[in-house]
Amino acid sequence: MEKYVLKGGVRLQGTVEISGAKNAAVAILPASLMSDAPCIIENVPDISDVKITVQIMQSIGASVRWLDPHTIEVDPSEVNSCHISPELSRSMRASYYFLGVLLTRFGEAHVSLPGGCNLGARPINQHLTAFEALGCATNVDYGMVNVACGGRLRGAEIFFDTVSVGSTINAILAAVKADGQTILENVAKEPHIVDVANFLNSMGADIRGAGTDVIKINGVRFLGGTRYSIIPDQIEAGTYMAAAVATGGCITVNNITPKHLESIISRLERAGAAVEEYEESLKIWRPGEIQSTNVKTMPHPGFPTDMQSQMTVVLSLAEGTSIVTEDIWDNRFKYVDELRRMGAKIQVDGKAAIVEGVDKLYGARVRATDLRAGAAMIIAGLAAEGTTEIEDIYHIERGYEKVVEKFRKLGAQIEKVVEPD
Repeated sequence: MEKYVLKGGVRLQGTVEISGAKNAAVAILPASLMSDAPCIIENVPDISDVKITVQIMQSIGASVRWLDPHTIEVDPSEVNSCHISPELSRSMRASYYFLGVLLTRFGEAHVSLPGGCNLGARPINQHLTAFEALGCATNVDYGMVNVACGGRLRGAEIFFDTVSVGSTINAILAAVKADGQTILENVAKEPHIVDVANFLNSMGADIRGAGTDVIKINGVRFLGGTRYSIIPDQIEAGTYMAAAVATGGCITVNNITPKHLESIISRLERAGAAVEEYEESLKIWRPGEIQSTNVKTMPHPGFPTDMQSQMTVVLSLAEGTSIVTEDIWDNRFKYVDELRRMGAKIQVDGKAAIVEGVDKLYGARVRATDLRAGAAMIIAGLAAEGTTEIEDIYHIERGYEKVVEKFRKLGAQIEKVVEPD
């Protein structure tokens, strides 16, 4: 069994380099299979979700070659199957993007219901509704999602009942080569959606309005090869920023887009952080005590749900009481029991967590209940007194590149160890 062992009490100092965005990479890599020529994708994060995505691509015939640790060349010319292995597709949530990609390429797609973190009910009904509006027949049979159309997809007007990142991206993927214009309304506006649209446009797609409430897509016949660099990961950046605040440190975060971090910066500043922004980096430190504040997760440009657990760790050390409201996922407070093991005083009432600040946390044996909760456990361990052991770290490695090495460069006492089951 692999685990992280941390010794807390060190104020983080130094500079950290942020990797490419996980949530963009796991959509852009499958999207490259819709091209009629090879694509080169840069700033690809070295994480397990990307490795699984590459395995899926190779399993259906794509040639994927690593030019360097963060650059991938994809040749889709030999892709020969619209069926994705259930074992692979169940390994990650973003495997559902192969539905839109393979539907566009073959007119049909067969992908198992996706896996990933257990954050509560995560239905794909809006994905299927979008596919049906574009002229497809859909069904879910024994855990397999089946989508097919009788000919070329047809442009349509699609209104999403709720704002959904995954269904927005899948609808874009399916509409890129559809006949006519597709209009998507009430869409998600996250930076990685804009990145996916920019990637497709660099191949010759005609997508307008990504990042706004309405996206218009004029279908094209062909997509050419391209060379494209993935945006920096805003959640990875926010995680290191929260760690600096929790430990009372001072760090510089490089390779970021500051505009993507506005909501995170705002909440950390309310909690007592000081931030200096530069063109592609920022400096963050905490000049005084952590202050209580209220946080509510919302779709972009609101505070991201993927930063909720990291922010809760910071507020668990604040002066006073904070309220954290989770308005996206049902099960995102599962990690609270782990924080309580470390001395946090948190009570969960439905979608809200009441966080009563304590003077200090104490090291304990905890586990990562999901990807972002695992990152929160690292922050808690770094801020705690004594030694913390974190189990189920495979969750963390799904989305954080070289997390041990990066924290060690900031002065953290953290190591990855293997012990018998």
